[in-house]
Amino acid sequence: MDFALRKVAFSDLPGWAQDDPAALLPALRRCRHHVETVKHHRTGSLGISSQDLLPAYRAADDLDAPDAATSRAFFEENFQPFAIERRDGKAGFVTAFFEPTVAVSRERTGEYTYPFYRRPDDLIDLDATNRPASLDESFAFARKVEGLFEEYPDREAIETGFLAGRGLEIAYARLKTDVFFAHVQGAARLVFPDGSSQRVTYAAKSGHPFSAIGRLLIDRGDIDAATVSMQSIKAWLDTHPEEADAVMWHNRSFIFFREAAVEDPELGPVAAAKVPLQPGRSLAIDRLIHTFGVPFFIASDSLTRIDDGKPFRRLMLALDTGTAIVGPARGDIFTGSGNEAGERAGAVRNDADFFILIPKAAAARYET
Repeated sequence: MDFALRKVAFSDLPGWAQDDPAALLPALRRCRHHVETVKHHRTGSLGISSQDLLPAYRAADDLDAPDAATSRAFFEENFQPFAIERRDGKAGFVTAFFEPTVAVSRERTGEYTYPFYRRPDDLIDLDATNRPASLDESFAFARKVEGLFEEYPDREAIETGFLAGRGLEIAYARLKTDVFFAHVQGAARLVFPDGSSQRVTYAAKSGHPFSAIGRLLIDRGDIDAATVSMQSIKAWLDTHPEEADAVMWHNRSFIFFREAAVEDPELGPVAAAKVPLQPGRSLAIDRLIHTFGVPFFIASDSLTRIDDGKPFRRLMLALDTGTAIVGPARGDIFTGSGNEAGERAGAVRNDADFFILIPKAAAARYET
């Protein structure tokens, strides 16, 4: 492994005594329900399994409306913290994501013209057993044509009509940038003219690698690297309509969605762990290394935009993943839903210390 785990005490976690992880206890119960009634989460290469986590999940059911101190005591009783240390000596790194709120219409009108698409039936999942040699290993999806697999049409092809007339439209937005950033976030909360709402969550993608248009705009000198954020990128696109399509088409990856109800407006969408995201307490991780449902404590002196100017110190739960989230100490923080959450997530690109909490019964396997 290109990292090591170092056993530490809870008192070694910066700001642990001031954190209030009570919101994570309902999230642990939701993880337990999924693991016990649907299936266990896939075990990452680190080797922590859902079976290892179940005793803590069950213990969380015994706590009724705990306060901050009782919640911290629960984690201290059931978990052992380890610092994640990269062998190259570099710090961990965090970004943030949110669930956009987008005004939409169920029908295409003169005002609402940009569609959210369902997954097309000619999009096929790829793995080692069916991926043709012509497609890079990074492609997890392809198009099946006359029994053969080929690269699926990319963002430009889809937005210029490839899927037209197939009845795949879920709803229509006013702005193409609203749809584009919903693709980047992998989900959105759609609000219809009558005030009703509906979620769309990730169902599949075209298969092409994600390409950051912020990096393209920085390299072109259109945006300052020191101030780049989702908001500054969107502002540039909105004020340069003659160039916006070409810039967005630079990101060939295209996302398809599935519809979902907004069952609890206080929670985020159901993510890769198949449970709803807890705003401010959910973390996307590298699922090849880590297992969903594992707690992480994240500490960053430079990340102050989320906690009202204070350094970020929070216990989080691994509930999602993403193609850009690669490595043992790499995380993406879910800040919530709507514009305010988007402002908090906007420019998060910060070094951070990562501590993984391993169930005590399994912790001996990781002590050196």
